[in-house]
Amino acid sequence: MEEEREMKKRQSSRFRRICVFCGSSHGKKPSYQDAAIELGKELVLKKIDLVYGGGSIGLMGLVSQAVHDGGRHVIGVIPKILMLRELTGETVGEVRPVADMHQRKAEMAKHSDAFIALPGGYGTLEELLEVITWAQLGIHNKPVGLLNVDGYYNALLSFIDKAVEEGFIRPSAREIIVSAPAAKELVKKLEEYVPRHGKEASKFSCEIEELEHGRGLDAL
Repeated sequence: MEEEREMKKRQSSRFRRICVFCGSSHGKKPSYQDAAIELGKELVLKKIDLVYGGGSIGLMGLVSQAVHDGGRHVIGVIPKILMLRELTGETVGEVRPVADMHQRKAEMAKHSDAFIALPGGYGTLEELLEVITWAQLGIHNKPVGLLNVDGYYNALLSFIDKAVEEGFIRPSAREIIVSAPAAKELVKKLEEYVPRHGKEASKFSCEIEELEHGRGLDAL
């Protein structure tokens, strides 16, 4: 009975959907691929749907396939210009074509309750840093997590700590970023996250309205 209660407890979450940022490449280490599949399975176990960049290749393809195979809904948001490059074979879930990268980020954010970054390159970093910036500005209070597989994001975290030390990032804003080496631990931390970086959301009602209507906030 105790084991059954624990399973039921794990199979619930305050999140309906989580947005996952990740690479369109597999990376050189099998551990990156394993982590993408593990994260997909953890979302399924917690009954969380996936929002992601829409591609069927690389880590994007692995995490989306794992969530789809587990019976959860998948929303892929992809710019039309990238469809030929990042969509191969049969797509999974719901694919939503958008006009450009700006609309992609706004649409992904609109439909998500939290964000997780798997290992990735420039695109992943750009998406990640934008939602961190929006949190710092008070545009949203959604948790942002790094799945720090094999220390992939150690250098980024060190840079951010240096920026805090040098006075470019407030210590309270440093707490926006949640990190863990494994999917189960990271999702748990995100569920326990409480914003501590200030309450400025009321100043950005116009920007929130734009976000909810699918327009980008890159002009901020």
